[in-house]
Amino acid sequence: MRQFTYLPFVLTVSLALFLSAQSLMGQNKLTLNPGADLVSRYIWRGADFGNSPAIQPALELSYGGFAFGAWGSYATNDANFQEADLYASYTFKDVFTIMVTDYFFPDGTASSNNYFHYNYDNTGHVFEGAISFNGTESIPISLMVATNFAGADARTADNALQYSSYFELGYSTSIHETALDIFIGGTPTKPDSEKGESGYYGPHEGIINVGVKAEKEVQISEKFALPVNVSVITNPQQQNIFFVLGISL
Repeated sequence: MRQFTYLPFVLTVSLALFLSAQSLMGQNKLTLNPGADLVSRYIWRGADFGNSPAIQPALELSYGGFAFGAWGSYATNDANFQEADLYASYTFKDVFTIMVTDYFFPDGTASSNNYFHYNYDNTGHVFEGAISFNGTESIPISLMVATNFAGADARTADNALQYSSYFELGYSTSIHETALDIFIGGTPTKPDSEKGESGYYGPHEGIINVGVKAEKEVQISEKFALPVNVSVITNPQQQNIFFVLGISL
């Protein structure tokens, strides 16, 4: 069986190179940014994870265009949905970003997490590579394409990875002091239904994530403002709609 034993080594070496870069790039600063979001629902690419309000902590170490981070989501209901992700990215002049993400979904019972289990056939990790155009002031349009390249991706009938992919097109603007993002996302991956296959994002290819997100800072005091956002998200493939409130800390 194939093993992803090289992954911990790659992550360790990457982190070492990242930290040593500060001696070569004196004009940049090493920063460590903790944060958290409180959301009424965790909606990711048109899917509801946890059916519950969630707490989403984040921690990112950045230097120049490089970033290494950890992000998680923890449901507050009895379903106990959890997610713990690691990622590494490089952003070129704030315009283009390349990112690799390790998605992992811990078992709330802590009896079968197997975080360090990278067996090709039954690992709980999903590894994704993504590239994005982040837009500019004169071109407020973003485009992101992501593909699962290893781990617990959906499989074909002969147990091969489907290399499930996702694309998202976005447009950013503002109305007075409120930022507004409009987005549409979908998957081009086409499972073979005749062979009983189902895709990572749904039973067939198509649009799965359409919505708008409005965000502004609510002034609490003279020195403190709280970022608040509201999203309206639909999933045409699942025939569903979500209204989500988020608060950033």
